[in-house]
Amino acid sequence: MVPPKISLLKLTQGETVRQLYEKHHVIQDMLIPISKLGDGLKAFHKELKLYPLWICPMLLPSAPGLVHPAGDKDEMYVDLGAYGEPKQPGFVAKETVRRLEEFVRSVDGFQMLYADCYMTNEEFRQMFDHTLYDKLRKELECEKAFPEIYSKICKSARH
Repeated sequence: MVPPKISLLKLTQGETVRQLYEKHHVIQDMLIPISKLGDGLKAFHKELKLYPLWICPMLLPSAPGLVHPAGDKDEMYVDLGAYGEPKQPGFVAKETVRRLEEFVRSVDGFQMLYADCYMTNEEFRQMFDHTLYDKLRKELECEKAFPEIYSKICKSARH
């Protein structure tokens, strides 16, 4: 038996549980260039004070799509993950995650799409390259049939 998917758990939780999680719990994975790991650790410590952190290096290929390095070469990135109850006094999920999202955008990083997302649509498009996505949505006439990624995953679009 495998553990349930986070996205499924989020869809099946009631409003009270959702509010409790929002006030006292965080599930965040941010993908940043490995050269910015020190800055990322400082940002997570400042905003969350939640340990242990998941630190998983990976090679991010330079290929078309939503997620790729800023340049035209493959680049080493690291996934920084925080799961649990932040120990930072005064933790407020929306404000805290928005500051982390801002940091990640500033270093050409990416937020995992199952994590809580509070970006605006403009900020989301700044983080993720929509060039190929938009082209295919138009080419396959998906614009009227299916919502955009942002509408499906970002809390600011759903609540």
